[in-house]
Amino acid sequence: MKLRSKWQFGIPSEARRGLVHGMGYADDEMEKPLIGIINSWNDYNPGHVHLDKLAQRVKDGVREAGGFPMEVQTTALCDGVVLEDPKYIELPSRNSIADQVEMLTESHFFDAIVMLNTCDSIVPGHLMGAARVNLPTIVVTGGYMPMGKFEGKEAVCTDTLDYVGKVLSGQVSKEEYLRRIHLSHYPCGACGTLTTANSMTIVAEAMGLTLSGNSSMDAASGEILQTAYNAGKQIMYLLKNDIKARDIITPAAVRNSIRATIAVAGSINLVMHIPAIAQEAGLDMDWWKEFDKISNSVPHLASIRPGGKYHLKYFDLAGGTPAMLKNLLPQLEKDCMTVSGNTIEENVKDAQVYNSDVIKTLDDPVENSPGIGVLYGNIAEEGAIVKIAAVQPHLFKFRGPARVYDDLAPARADLRSGKIKEGDAIVVRYLGPKGRFGTTAYIFQEELKGFTDLFDSCAIITDGRYSGATSGLSIGYVSPEAALGGNLAIIGNGDMIEIDIDKRKINLEVSNEEIQKRQKTVKLKAAEVPDSNRSLRLFVNNIASTAKGAIWKW
Repeated sequence: MKLRSKWQFGIPSEARRGLVHGMGYADDEMEKPLIGIINSWNDYNPGHVHLDKLAQRVKDGVREAGGFPMEVQTTALCDGVVLEDPKYIELPSRNSIADQVEMLTESHFFDAIVMLNTCDSIVPGHLMGAARVNLPTIVVTGGYMPMGKFEGKEAVCTDTLDYVGKVLSGQVSKEEYLRRIHLSHYPCGACGTLTTANSMTIVAEAMGLTLSGNSSMDAASGEILQTAYNAGKQIMYLLKNDIKARDIITPAAVRNSIRATIAVAGSINLVMHIPAIAQEAGLDMDWWKEFDKISNSVPHLASIRPGGKYHLKYFDLAGGTPAMLKNLLPQLEKDCMTVSGNTIEENVKDAQVYNSDVIKTLDDPVENSPGIGVLYGNIAEEGAIVKIAAVQPHLFKFRGPARVYDDLAPARADLRSGKIKEGDAIVVRYLGPKGRFGTTAYIFQEELKGFTDLFDSCAIITDGRYSGATSGLSIGYVSPEAALGGNLAIIGNGDMIEIDIDKRKINLEVSNEEIQKRQKTVKLKAAEVPDSNRSLRLFVNNIASTAKGAIWKW
């Protein structure tokens, strides 16, 4: 093996040697391949609070296989425990984490890396960093949170939020709610439904970067500790055979991860994260078109909440991700290499489905309707995302006047005061990564449901994000966003907007000449960042378009 970490004689390397000796390491350890254990453990994120134990098992495996493991840390924020505006979480922290992976790996001259992660922005941040540095890499994901219990029944942690409104309205006592809160959560693991965290772990496995089955394991199980140990051993195999991250992250593997996302009805946030990983691996393609194409051919196979009936526990019991991928195999590109040293087909050939109500077949899916569509036109030259299955059939063809807002607050105020009318095309802009850190418009979309006549007749068009639970004619992630000069910025009140879901079109009924004229005079708005918050200022000034994954622009 040709090792980048191999010790050389000279002032810098001897200083390094002395410092490592001083920490108690011996000569024979230091001559072995240097394996970076890039952990994201901390005490304040339930998805990551147990990763110190998994890291120790990884290190045991590395040592067993002849390597020298050294552990380093990256950021790992949980949007469930951070009380500030989520603008500080999703995209800014993800890109920062990718930078941290690059910095740690390159400065320490690791020969290979094992990465430990679980939650929303951390998994994609680690994968983006791995794609950049392109070393032998294995990902160990931390598993799902087991179910809690309440009054003799199993309880899902995320369900507790549904009771907040009931407490405020007096339907449920605060004492009962507090008991539910205390008993519904488990000490560790990702929230037990297909939020971004568990969706991203499935992506990592479908892309070939985890050992088989890792993405659907119980965070508190012995199985996941064994997987961590085996990953430590397996990284030495990848190093000896010079199998690097970009040998795994190929166009075919990225397409497989999109197929898996569609098959489990994963988080809509993956339309940003998967292209970001691909872009960092040097795969500059129109990945949104792949989402649209694959969504029309891959059915929904796994009945996991919120797009199905079951908690991750029952997906795990039914056979987990390997069983789902086996049923999906006719749609997958089977020869993709994985970190096991086998193809994805070889990984899942012996998998079994133990509950066919949880993991369905291609012939008998949960549903066949396309999950995600990508619309193009002069409003969205790089694309915009719509959840097709959630659109009322009579709204597949829509034409209406624009009612334009530059933030959520005035849009919600007009909704409540009756200023929004039936048939309006409600444009809520400057919510994209540059405009407002990729803010979600979900709260407006949810509130619109309370106005039945409007919900059944209006369109919502935004450059912000939305939830996978969104329904109605809700079009998000418009790219280029308004703050980057996309034509969303030049729409005026009363302009007619036409949408055709079947033809994947969204257009402003204004001439090209008028668009060019407006573009010359429009005043773009970027997110307002306090002078003291320089990390967010760096983000706002250097972010690329949403369709490219909102990575750093070059």
